[in-house]
Amino acid sequence: MSEDGIQIEDSGFDRVLGFTIPDRNARGRIVRLGPVLDEVLSSHSYPVATRQLLAEALTLSALLGSLLKDDGSQLTMQAHSEDGIVQLLVCDYRSGELRGYVMHDPERLAALEVMPSLSELFGKGYLAITFDIGETGQRYQGIVPLEGDSLAEACEAYFAQSEQVPTLLRIGVRFSRSGTVAGGMLVQHLADGEEGRERLHVRMDHPEWEHVSIMAGSVTKEELIDGGLSLEQVVWRLFHDEGEIRVEPRHLLTKGCRCNADHYRDVLSRFPQVEVDDMRGDDGSITVDCAFCSKLFHIEF
Repeated sequence: MSEDGIQIEDSGFDRVLGFTIPDRNARGRIVRLGPVLDEVLSSHSYPVATRQLLAEALTLSALLGSLLKDDGSQLTMQAHSEDGIVQLLVCDYRSGELRGYVMHDPERLAALEVMPSLSELFGKGYLAITFDIGETGQRYQGIVPLEGDSLAEACEAYFAQSEQVPTLLRIGVRFSRSGTVAGGMLVQHLADGEEGRERLHVRMDHPEWEHVSIMAGSVTKEELIDGGLSLEQVVWRLFHDEGEIRVEPRHLLTKGCRCNADHYRDVLSRFPQVEVDDMRGDDGSITVDCAFCSKLFHIEF
């Protein structure tokens, strides 16, 4: 326990920390990614703009996915566009495992002289966020237009429209010769009182949320990516005036591509035989390219 009154651990990367502020009916997550981020990004030779985009998306996936409690539950984030430079962005989180990839038009992206905006990358796109609950098998999905200056703003719109939960998200990314670092924070206002009470989003004012959002919104990108600060220290800087801050044990994050030959054999078994035969190469095997990790699998089937 530090002299600040909050438990301090090493600053470590590739961790997510959960916390709650009971007196304000608020909960949050804070994450800092390092080696795992480099490992995912290194699977493809992404230009700077798509590296930035994917780093932000992976950070958001860790924040949103860590809200799931059940083992085996999965969060999937998908941004799609028909006419944009980026056609598809996919990330998912399951039990601490992260993966993601981007499909884009290299020629159109190279023609831009400056770092493109979200609208320039996607055009008229949409964002789909899906929660698959492992224990019950239930699936919840929300789809919103891909609007705003960042993926974080689009995710805030998702929670406002699909979940009616006031949500603040902040993301920071830094590229350097020593590697990529990304940090993020999510803070949400939860419905106060027991079930049956007035829903938060129909109230005219939310003084507790206004206070929390102002405090959380003051976090800087430098604080989020600073390896010299532990995740607990960042939370304490923002909310040390509160009566109580409850922190949860930090969770380790890893790269989690789940591709393997057995998985692809199972997928191929669902295709009609004539389609399977059309997929075979000259040697009779079927070559599968994993979009997430760029590995080639030669499946004997």
